[in-house]
Amino acid sequence: MPRFKLVCQYDGSNFSGWQSQKSDRTVQDELERVLTLLNHGDLVRIVGSGRTDAGVHALGQVAHFNMEPDMDTCELRDALNGNLPEDCYVNLVEETDPDFHARFSALHRDYIYRCRQDRYLLDRNTVWYTGNLDLSKLNNAAEIVVGEHDFLSFSKKNLDIENTNCTIFQSQWQESSKIVNYYVSANRFLHHMVRYLVGTMVAISRGNYTMKEFKELLNHPKHDVQIYRAPAYGLALDHVSYE
Repeated sequence: MPRFKLVCQYDGSNFSGWQSQKSDRTVQDELERVLTLLNHGDLVRIVGSGRTDAGVHALGQVAHFNMEPDMDTCELRDALNGNLPEDCYVNLVEETDPDFHARFSALHRDYIYRCRQDRYLLDRNTVWYTGNLDLSKLNNAAEIVVGEHDFLSFSKKNLDIENTNCTIFQSQWQESSKIVNYYVSANRFLHHMVRYLVGTMVAISRGNYTMKEFKELLNHPKHDVQIYRAPAYGLALDHVSYE
């Protein structure tokens, strides 16, 4: 059966994350519902590049599914968008190699976390209002995490995960007017990892946490540390890269 790659964006405000759940609304469930409808009622399962939490957005989430559609890929994309709710949109559908896997074939994932230093109500579901930030302090902290590290201290406790090492390729803060964005790229991310990193860096900028404490958590990882976690709504999965 042909395999297809799908790239989509979504406003995570009213979703309980990506992954299918029994009762709550998720992005995976919405996509599978419409694909199954377009497949004349035969169930279509979809596999994403990774899970996003409740409230987290995406600009370039990637997924794959198997299906024998009776339309070309452009028509399939348009049919999906014609049946999906307004907070989920498919950018691209293309046929891919049978062994392509949205999660395991990914080389790296790029996230953006948006902070805003002043109040602007139209952004309230997509930025974290932080007040004034010190860009120099933020980037001093961001530079430290580049490379391979054990991010156990910066993740939600999960005893089922044995490997908590991740390789960070990019970690940088950039300011544009009152918006301060954090750009981070890695081979993989742990649960809540970006939000813990952002929350702790912002705490350093505010003077509520020290670089020494930050380095200690990175160099001597451990469970159940008391650190800062940024809210979900400022985070977006920007892009997933493949060969």
